[in-house]
Amino acid sequence: MISLASKTDYPLLIDIWESAVKATHHFLSDEDFNFYKTHIPIYFQHVSLYIYRDQHHVIRGFLGVDGDNIEMLFVENESRGTGVGKKLLDYAISKLKACKVDVNEQNKQALDFYYHFGFKEVDRSEFDGEGKAYPILHLMKV
Repeated sequence: MISLASKTDYPLLIDIWESAVKATHHFLSDEDFNFYKTHIPIYFQHVSLYIYRDQHHVIRGFLGVDGDNIEMLFVENESRGTGVGKKLLDYAISKLKACKVDVNEQNKQALDFYYHFGFKEVDRSEFDGEGKAYPILHLMKV
């Protein structure tokens, strides 16, 4: 159910990203939302990208990992709470040996998700990776 993504998956992954971000990132301005949306394909090129397909072979979420860091984990809004995120996270930890993730401080749902699975805050940055004023919490699996 989890496999490597291909470039042909990118348009659907961007749709999933948009669905997830609109449901969880209420703190983003419209301008910043559009900025990140245009940059997602660039970010995809810098990670090992995996997709989760359900029993009907429909992509419901995706994961991007670089080294031991989870760079992105997004589940379409309609599939949130169904275990897709947990399966992607388990895969990242057990198969890919990822143990770190950065999360927007204002994204309480994501923080609660990672805290539930044993991640702890180890550091904080005032700005995100693009230099925008969205504080980031650096988490590590302990």
